[in-house]
This record gives sequence, C-alpha cells and structure tokens, in this order.
Amino acid sequence: MREIKPTPSSRRKFLGTAVATMAMSGCSRAKSSGSPSAPRKNRTMPLATIDMTYLLKLDRADPPQLHEMWDDAHILAALQGIANRGGASIYQFFIGGDTGSIDHYWWRWMRGKRNWLSDDKVRAVKSIRHLLMAHRHLVRGLVVYDEHVASTSNVASTVAGVDDLLPIRFDTSHTSLYYWLAHDPKGPQFPVKVWLIHPDGSPLFTGHGIIPGTTTASTRSAKCDAYIWAKERYLDTGRCNPAKMGYYIDAYWLQKPSGYIPNFTLSNHDYYIAHRGFFFDLDPWADEVPIDDPTQPLGTDQRTLRAILRSAWNQTHGKRMIHIGGFPPWNKKYTRYPGAGGKHGGVATEWEYAYIVSCFNGYMDGDALGLGAMANASLYQHYPLKKSYPQTFPTKRDLQERKLIKADGTVTDKSYVAIYVGDYDSAAWLYQMLPTMWTDPARGSIPLGWAFDPNLSDRFAPGMVYARNTQTPNDHFITGDSGAGYLNPGALQTPRKFSGLPSGIQTWSTHCEKYYRLWDVKLTGFIIDGDAPAMNDEVKAAYAHFSPDGIVPQKIPPLGVFDGMPFIRMGNLPGNGNSPADAAKAILQQTTSKGPQFRIYRTVLKTPTWHKELYTLLQQSAMGDRIEIVEPYSLMLLIKEHANG
Repeated sequence: MREIKPTPSSRRKFLGTAVATMAMSGCSRAKSSGSPSAPRKNRTMPLATIDMTYLLKLDRADPPQLHEMWDDAHILAALQGIANRGGASIYQFFIGGDTGSIDHYWWRWMRGKRNWLSDDKVRAVKSIRHLLMAHRHLVRGLVVYDEHVASTSNVASTVAGVDDLLPIRFDTSHTSLYYWLAHDPKGPQFPVKVWLIHPDGSPLFTGHGIIPGTTTASTRSAKCDAYIWAKERYLDTGRCNPAKMGYYIDAYWLQKPSGYIPNFTLSNHDYYIAHRGFFFDLDPWADEVPIDDPTQPLGTDQRTLRAILRSAWNQTHGKRMIHIGGFPPWNKKYTRYPGAGGKHGGVATEWEYAYIVSCFNGYMDGDALGLGAMANASLYQHYPLKKSYPQTFPTKRDLQERKLIKADGTVTDKSYVAIYVGDYDSAAWLYQMLPTMWTDPARGSIPLGWAFDPNLSDRFAPGMVYARNTQTPNDHFITGDSGAGYLNPGALQTPRKFSGLPSGIQTWSTHCEKYYRLWDVKLTGFIIDGDAPAMNDEVKAAYAHFSPDGIVPQKIPPLGVFDGMPFIRMGNLPGNGNSPADAAKAILQQTTSKGPQFRIYRTVLKTPTWHKELYTLLQQSAMGDRIEIVEPYSLMLLIKEHANG
C-alpha cells in the first residue's frame, strides 16, 4: 500500500510566502456575527491593549535591538499568561504582517455589536514598561536565565507559569530590560526568585558532575541538564500541569534570527504559562547530535524528551491526554534543511516526533512554520461557548432525492469526489488563515469539508464560533488529523515502541468524545498513521464510537465499513495540487469509466476560489458528467450504502 506523507509544501516550503498568503486584503468583508456575552472575573482596571509591532521594525543585526525583540516578547507572553489566567485582562497586537492585522481582525470581531468584549472598557498602554508597572501586583518576582544555555529560556517559561514570575534573560547592561526590572530605581525592582544562571553571569548548568539542586548525575549536556532540573523540580512533584506542554524554539533563535520575527513563537507561550505548563525544545532523533548542542552524547535529547513525557504520563496516571503546542523548529534545528544541522527530512522529523509523543498519550496542536505564530490565546480561552454547535447531516433520503442512490438502494454509477480542506490541526494556522478563507468570495458556492480539529477551541474558541456562526449550507465541518489533536492512533495500542506503557486507546476515545460532541462532528477527515503501526481493531472500534460517520486513514484498505463506520484511504494529489489544473489532471487520471467510485483528496491552505476552479475544470472535462462533487459526509454515507450492497 502506498502511504501518503504530508508534502513539504504543507509545513515547510512556503516560509517566504506564508506572510503574503495571510495578507488581510479581504478581511473587511467578513460578516459580523455576535455571540452571547458571559460573566467574567471582575477586573480592577480596564482591559489593556498594547501594540507590539514596534519589534518588527528593529534591526536584528544590532545585538541590543535583537535582544529587545526577544526580551520584550517573552516578558509580555508571561505577563499575559499570569494576568489572563482568571479572565480577559491584556491583549496584544503583533501577528499579521507589519501591522498586526491578524490580531486586529479578531479584536474587531470580539468588539463587534453584542459580542463578547463589546461593552468592555479598554485602555491602550503605550509601552511594555508601562504595562509591567500597571500589573506589577500580579508578579512575585523574576526568573533569570542564561541565553548561552539556550534551553534555560524555555525552563524560565515553565518556572514563570508555576511561580508567577517574569522570565528574563541575564543582561547587566543599563539599557537592558533585566536591569530595569531588577535594579533601576525607576523600575519595579522585582526580586530574583529563581536563578538559572549564577548571579555573576557564569553558567549554572554545565553538563558536568551533578545537576545543580538535585542528586542526579549530569546528562553530559548543559541543555538537557536544565530540562531534567525542571522536570524533577516542577513536573515530577506535581507543581506543573502535566497535561499542558509547549514545544517552542528556545533562545537558540538569537543565533539564527532570520525569518518573520513572530515565528520565534514567544507570543504562543502565554496560554501554556496561564495553565502552568511545561516547555521544551528537543531533537526527536536518537541517531544524531543536534546542532544546538554538538558535544552531547548521542541520543541525549531524545532520552530527555522521553523522560519528560514519561513524567507527565505518570502525573496523569495515563487517564488524560497531554496537549502539546508547537512543532519541531525544522528550519533551524533537527532536519537537513540548510543550516539546521540534521540528517533527516522535515516530514520524517515530524513523523518521528509524532510517533514518540503518541506513545505517551501526547497529541500535537502543531504550530508549524511558516504560520506558527499566535498571540492572545490566554485571553481567547475565556470566550464563552454554548453547550454544543449542532450541524445538519445528509440522510439516505437526501441522497435518494439527489438521485445518488437508486430506488432499489444501489448507489448510482458515478465517480464521487470529496475534498478535505486542511491543514487545521494547529490553533496558530487556523488563527492566521481563517480570515482569508472565510472572506473568500467563492465560499459557499461549492461543497467543502473544513477540517478543523475540534480541540483548537481550547486556544482559539472565537475562531471556531465565528466559522459556525457564518457558515453556509455548503460549509461542512469534519476533523483534521487525527481527531481532537494530531497523533498516530497506532501508537496508542500495545506494544508502544517508545514508552512500553499500557494502552492509551480508552483515554484517547474519552478525550475525543468530549470535543466531537461539543462541535457536533462525526467524521475524522484524516488520520496520520505515520511511522506507527496501522490501527488494530480495538483502535478502529474506538473511532467507530466517537466518529461513527467515517474515518480517512493511511494504513487501511482502499474502502469499506468497520462496525458500522465507513472508511476510505486518503487520495493523493501530487505536490498538493499546485494549481487547480494540476489537481484536476491528477483526479481525472484516477477516474474510472464504470462502476461507483469513491475518492477523497486532501488540500492544504487552498482557498474556496481555488477549489471552485478545480471543480469547474472537473465538470467541464470529458468525464464531467460522470464526476459528482460531494462533501465528506455524503461520500461516507454513499460508501456505507454501497458496502451494504
């Protein structure tokens, strides 16, 4: 069987074009759709907003300005996480070109008539230092880290969330944010509560001897010693939230600060800090030494990653899924991308990481480049949701009225094609792309299966509600990979290669059932089996329970029905169908002339206009009378009826 791997263009090869793709040329056309207000925790001051786009104008070739970019963004993410923990208190404008257009888009929508924040008093704060002074009563002090042991920046975010501290890079120059926070008479003069560097500037973590503050022998990696220190102090002890983790690039970014600045993903930290989560950035490969820590023993990063995940599993007793935001920083580390120092491809690295975390009940909320940046999730988490968001599903009678099922119950002799519109297994990707997709003039003119992972409402409930409130009869919602989060379901079953743990199937089923019920989705539009084993019957039975209308895996027979649940293997559009003409050509080459035929194809970041052009080309082709465009729910129902004879 041929497996379908996510193409490089789906995650990687559009770093230079992603910002252009998300340009907000059409955002003003979006319909305003209010949601009922809900009581929130009372604030003692107006909701504060701050414009952080000044960071985008700084010169990263100048060290003081480069450090200002990093320090200001990191401090703000922590302050937001702490301040927004109990309700909406701080909102920033940072993501979206040079003007923060994405953040402005969602701010305007939430401030719209009868929407969530429409009646809130708002105060625009002019600088990060003014904002810190206004909220200093929420902060207990500082956690100071060592940029030369880059992993300590992520450790600092962990400490910040657990202990209500601000993470700051050690820098004694009088123009630095650290100096102003700790020593400047005109600043807040916060005490340093946790040192991740010696006060004289020498490294605390050296990769030798005993890990400071523990009785554990060094891993022989300063990078990994810092993570083991954090694991023992915060994760093993239960002080840290074991079900919330962030995989975001550490201060190594300061050595390679190329690309769109918000893609250092510091603004993504706020949600996980609010939830007292654990942060890491580690190489998933055991057969290479990572470029950011070239003297470590082979495989130390992976061993450290597995130790962290095992600790999280222990704390949850295997009864909760572990939400992990972020993605391997493939353009700077861990792959063979130029300058990243690895020997494996990007997709292979993604799949190795997915396989590992799945073995510990982890799932990805995959903030991958080049749409990895997100802001304000700590605020969005408080958006008031209804008990459920029901959909209308096709019935057998509907298909009979459309003459797709004959009077005798057999399926009409046609070639049925449905499209999985992805990839939306990341809150950041949905955050940045939904305005463009939803304001496209062709939306609603053709049937589409929008593959939004339902768990994205944890970080981006406003976008999920916005889409539901403005959907057309041709907008149908399914899940993306692999349900309520991206993992390899075959790694939930025993034996589990990287963990040796008991089965996670029931934990996954319980987790998915909650989100599928909330968003009324019954069809899993894509399951990435990756390098994990194919799903066994126990895993399929779990999906039949919470996804009864169908699944679309990779490692499965071409189509059929399991325990009443239809399934079909995902179809392949070479190169992700670079143009509608290329995609139409590929589909037509796979179209047979006789017998009912059923196919579903995955597209990535393609607009409704792109899909409409594809459909027009198919309909105008010589096979046009034979091809029937349907949405995924109808496709699965047709498969089920056909399989039942």
